[in-house]
Amino acid sequence: MTATRSFDYDVKNIELADDGKRRIEWAEREMPVLRLIRERFSEEKPLQGVRLIACAHVTTETANLVRALQAGGAESLLIASNPLSTQDDVAASLVNDWGVPVFAIKGETTETYNRHVRTALDFHPEIIIDDGSDVVATLIKEREQQVREVIGTTEETTTGIVRLRSMEAAGVLAFPAIAVNNAQTKHFFDNRYGTGQSTLDGIIRATNILLAGRTMVVIGYGWCGKGVALRARGMGSNVIVTEIDPIKAIEAVMDGFRVMPIMEAAPLGDIFVTVTGNRHVIDSSHFDLMKDGAIVCNSGHFDLELNLVGLRELSSAPTILRPFVEEYVMKRTGRRVIVLGEGRLINLAAAEGHPASVMDMSFANQALSVEYLIRKKGELKAGVHLLPQEVDTEIASLKLRALGMSIDTMTSEQLEYISSWETGT
Repeated sequence: MTATRSFDYDVKNIELADDGKRRIEWAEREMPVLRLIRERFSEEKPLQGVRLIACAHVTTETANLVRALQAGGAESLLIASNPLSTQDDVAASLVNDWGVPVFAIKGETTETYNRHVRTALDFHPEIIIDDGSDVVATLIKEREQQVREVIGTTEETTTGIVRLRSMEAAGVLAFPAIAVNNAQTKHFFDNRYGTGQSTLDGIIRATNILLAGRTMVVIGYGWCGKGVALRARGMGSNVIVTEIDPIKAIEAVMDGFRVMPIMEAAPLGDIFVTVTGNRHVIDSSHFDLMKDGAIVCNSGHFDLELNLVGLRELSSAPTILRPFVEEYVMKRTGRRVIVLGEGRLINLAAAEGHPASVMDMSFANQALSVEYLIRKKGELKAGVHLLPQEVDTEIASLKLRALGMSIDTMTSEQLEYISSWETGT
């Protein structure tokens, strides 16, 4: 049933709602854990009356998270966390069919994005679900008087957690933050399997190129980089990894990948993918060395992983070859560099992001983190916290059950053995 719209919203076209609803319901089929949480929330109402804002990629999976929070009694508002990651039909459906104020338009300008962040803060949230910590950073810098209203925040990304830890070190983080990204059922699965598959999906949808036989350079070998490298090799690519961490570099070598500095990899790569969470990991000097027709994209949170300002200085004005594909011609050499998705997350700019079955666990973490913050209101100290291990384990157990799988449990003899020091050789 269509919700009564007696609230403000900003979406591309409300008439897209029917398409969005069908896709939201399709994604739900692959999200059994979140569905179980939503059913419990509907009965218990643990979030009753709590004002909550979510800054997230507005996708079918996020829509199902918002539905769960709404079922728990939260008064919710949703904004996009990235200008190119919104699915406009999903945004329309959340407004039209579930009565959620949504402020998100695919392709929105930075000015519009910042206005939406401030609109969300005008809602006076008690809980913030953030993706990159832009909302929390804006709150602390511009709305000091509102900080005391916040019970806590949850953070979805590595980039956002780095920012939160910097805020904590600077003494400006005045409320608890749950590092959702660091839950095992998030980063082991979402980052590795989700990013691995969806990044290649975005590259292929944008370009329709064959990956087999091409040299792909993966910049960064964290969980996201591991996923991209693994899937690229599975598609037949020759994979090179660049790293700054010697332990991760050795791991990449042991996993069978070539490892070298980016300056050595720049002339060799056909496709470059950044997944570091840092800035200018592909810089002007690297662009200048790339072969003719090299394809460059980013799957980290912010587009600043690529120094696009430097690229523009080295090249002529870009030509749009097809949606999400821009060609830059280097002034010095005449070689062409192809940038995908304006340097923003290619898996969301040109594709649909992670598969719903992976986001099922990530967003189960988000929903239970919100419940945990509310239950522990006044008890948790300001700063960055991990979600308790038992919650992580519960999510994994629910996922296994939903997949129709079971595992062993320890016998009483085994439990006694691992808790004793007396038995040896």
